[in-house]
This record gives sequence, C-alpha cells and structure tokens, in this order.
Amino acid sequence: MAASGLAKWASELAKGVHGYWANGRWTPLAISARHRARLRKETLLSGGEWHYDAVRREPRTRMKGHKVDREAAIKRARTVELMEKMPQLLAEMKKRRWERKLKS
Repeated sequence: MAASGLAKWASELAKGVHGYWANGRWTPLAISARHRARLRKETLLSGGEWHYDAVRREPRTRMKGHKVDREAAIKRARTVELMEKMPQLLAEMKKRRWERKLKS
C-alpha cells in the first residue's frame, strides 16, 4: 500500500515539506501532515527510501550557565598580565606627574 500511496502523492510531496510558493502566495500541500506522516512511516517500514524530509540544520550550541562565570578565567588572566606591567605603568605615571610639576 505504501508504494501506491507514495506513487499517488509523489508529485505533491516533491513540491516541499510543508508547502510551496506559487504565484506569489504560500500554498500548503494537498496532503495533510497526519497522512504525510503515515505515508512516510509505511514507506520506511516496507524498506523504501523517503526523500521528502526537510534538510536538517546543525543545532546551535547554546552556552549554559552565567556569563560572569564563563568569563571569570579570562578576566583573571588579564588581571595577571596587567599586574605584571604595573611597576612600569606606575613609573611612567610618576614621571609624567614630575614633568608636569616642573612645567608649572
């Protein structure tokens, strides 16, 4: 039965999974989703191939947890880098302050 049902609806199923655009309008398929699912199931159980499914995209990987927790390690690493530069930065600041004091 699946082969006969598939032969009957093959042209309609080839138009799209849920429907298609025709003459600037969205046109739903003439076969209902329930009957489409039944036809798909029967075809697959009888050993046939089903080429009418939508193309599956790769799911987005959503980060779990709080952003502050994820970025804490990055912030700590940056703080360590800045603390290593701190004596040089302080020396430059004192030098600028001293030069400004001498100008006035």
